Amino acid sequence: MENNPTFRNWLDDFKLDHPLVIAGPCSAETETQVMQIAQELRESDVSIYRAGIWKPRTRPGGFEGVGQIGLKWLQKAKQETGLLMATEVANAHHVKLALDHDIDVLWIGARTTVNPFAVQEIADALRDTDRIVLVKNPVNPDLALWLGGVERLYHTGIRKLGVVHRGFSTYQKVKYRNSPEWQIPIELQSRFPDLPLIGDPSHITGRRALIAEVSQQMLDLNYDGLMIETHIDPEHAWSDAAQQVTPSALKEILQHLKVKEISTDDDHFNQTMALLRERIDRADSELLQILGHRMKIAEEIGALKKSRNVAVLQNKRWMEVLERMTTDGALHGLGSDFILTIFRAIHDESIAHQEKIINSPK
Repeated sequence: MENNPTFRNWLDDFKLDHPLVIAGPCSAETETQVMQIAQELRESDVSIYRAGIWKPRTRPGGFEGVGQIGLKWLQKAKQETGLLMATEVANAHHVKLALDHDIDVLWIGARTTVNPFAVQEIADALRDTDRIVLVKNPVNPDLALWLGGVERLYHTGIRKLGVVHRGFSTYQKVKYRNSPEWQIPIELQSRFPDLPLIGDPSHITGRRALIAEVSQQMLDLNYDGLMIETHIDPEHAWSDAAQQVTPSALKEILQHLKVKEISTDDDHFNQTMALLRERIDRADSELLQILGHRMKIAEEIGALKKSRNVAVLQNKRWMEVLERMTTDGALHGLGSDFILTIFRAIHDESIAHQEKIINSPK
C-alpha cells in the first residue's frame, strides 16, 4: 500500500488545535440516554459522537445492541448537536443501514478485523464512499492483519481511513483489560506516518481510573486522537460499565492532558538530545553483542544435549530463569511484564538455535 498523503486529509478538515476526540456510550441504550449524552458532549472538545448499535458478544445471551432503531436516535442527535456520528459495522447489512441513516464515521471492530472475508464484504459495501472508516486492531497482536484490513478498504476506493489502537487480548494477567503492545502501533506509525492513529484507552484499560494515564501515554506517542467511552450513568451501563466515564469526568481528563511538541528550535535541547541518542545507540549495539554471545552459548548447550540425547526444552530450568530475571529486573527498575516479554523472546530464539544444532546432520 502506497504512503498516500490523502490519508490525513479528513483529519485536517476538522481544523482542530487539539487531538481529535471521539466520545459517547459503549452502547446506545435508549433515545433519552443517547440524546442526553450528546447534549452534554456538544460543549466539550468532542468532534465525533460514538455509540454501538450492534454489539458483538463473546458468548450468547448478553446485550447485543438495540439494532436499527438506534440509528434513528443518532440521526436525531446529529441534527440537534451538529456532532458527527460514528458506529461499528460488522457486515454489509450494517453498512447499508448506517449509510441510509447518514452516519458519518464507521469503524470495524477488533473481532471483525481478524476476518478478511468480513472486512472485504464491508469494503465492497463501502466502495468509493466518502465516509470516514476506522479499523480497530485485531484481537490478536498481528500488525499484518491490521494493515490488511486497511488495504482492503483502500483498494475499494476509500481514502478517509484511520486506525484505532484498542489493545490486544492476552491469556496472561496484566494491568490492563487488553495489553497495549505499544511496539505494534509504533511500528504502524513508522510505516505509514500519514495514516491517522486514534487511541482507545477505554478498551485497553477496562477501568475508568486508568483512562487519563493511558490517554496521556498515547498523546506522548504522537497519536492523532482519542476514542473514550462516555455515559451519563456508567455504573448502570448495559455494557462495559467499568470502563466508561461521565461527560464531566471526560471534560476533566481532556483538560489535564498535555500535548507535546514534535520538535523544538532550542539548540541546547537538540544538542543534549543528540548526545543522549548517541548513548542509546551505543547501548543498543552492546545489547546486540551480548545477545549474539548468549546465542553462541545456547548453541554449545544444544551440542551438549545432542551428544547425550537430551530434550531441548527444560521447563524447570526455564521457570527458574524467569523467576530470577523478574527479581533481578525489579532491582534495575524494570517491570515484570517487560522482563517476561523480553526473556520469552530470548528463550524462543535460544530454543531455535539449539534445535538448529540438534537437527543438523553432523
